[in-house]
Amino acid sequence: MSTPHITDSHCHLDFPNFDEERDAVIARAHEAGVTRMVTICTKLRLEPSVRAIAERYDSVFYAAGTHPMSAADEPMATVENLVALAQHPKFVGIGETGLDYHYTADSKAVQQESLRIHVEAARQTGLPLIIHARAADEDMARILSDEHTNGAYTCVMHCFSSSKELAQAALELGFYLSMSGIAAFPKSQELRDIFAAAPVDRVLVETDAPYLAPPPYRGKRNEPGYAAHTARVGAEVFGLTYPEFAAQTQANFERLFTKAAL
Repeated sequence: MSTPHITDSHCHLDFPNFDEERDAVIARAHEAGVTRMVTICTKLRLEPSVRAIAERYDSVFYAAGTHPMSAADEPMATVENLVALAQHPKFVGIGETGLDYHYTADSKAVQQESLRIHVEAARQTGLPLIIHARAADEDMARILSDEHTNGAYTCVMHCFSSSKELAQAALELGFYLSMSGIAAFPKSQELRDIFAAAPVDRVLVETDAPYLAPPPYRGKRNEPGYAAHTARVGAEVFGLTYPEFAAQTQANFERLFTKAAL
C-alpha cells in the first residue's frame, strides 16, 4: 500500500542546521510521504538563498516576508518589492508576517505597519498571507478583520497555537489554521479541541522545522518528514483515517496555495 501524500506547508530549509544534509532531509521527507514543502524566508535580504533552495528541489516551493520579531531590525518591506518577488514561479505565499508581543512587544507599531504592507501584497498578488501570531490575539484579529473589509485576501494562521477566539475570527474570514507539532504534544488537548471545532477543509499541516518537533522527536531538530507524525494526530482529532486526513489536507493546501498545486 502506498504512503499517503501530505504537504509540509511551513518549514525553514535555509537554516544552517540543514546545510550539511539538506539532500538527505528532503529525501527522508519524500519517504515519509511529504510530496511538497514550502520553505519560508523570514528576512527579505535572505530571499535569494531561500529562492535557490526552491529552485534546486522540484518538491520545494517558497514564500518570503519579514518576520514580526525582526520587523524593527530589518528594512521595512514594500508592497512593490513583495509583488515583484511573487512573480517567481515557485514563490507561493506572502510572509511570514504577523505580530509577536511575547518577546518584541516594544516594536508593536512597526510590526503592525509591516503586517499591513504584507496584507496589501497578498491582496494584490492573490497569494495567501502567512501569519505568525503570538501574545497578540486582539490586535491580530482586529487588523486581519479591518484589512479584509478593505479588500479580500486569503490567509493561513501558521503554527496555530493561539486562543479559540482568534481561531474563530480567522475562520469567519475564510482563513485556514495550520497544525504544527505543538498540536501533538501530550499537554496540548485544549489546542486539539480548537482544531476539532474547525472545519476540516480549513486545516493544513506543517513542521516549522527546525523547530517544534512532534513526539517521538520532541526536543530534537525537526524536519519536514516529521509532518507525518503531526498529521496522524490530526487524523485522530477529526475522527478520520490517516489516508482520509492526508487527502483532505492535500486538497486544502492546493485550494489555498494555488501556485503549488500539483
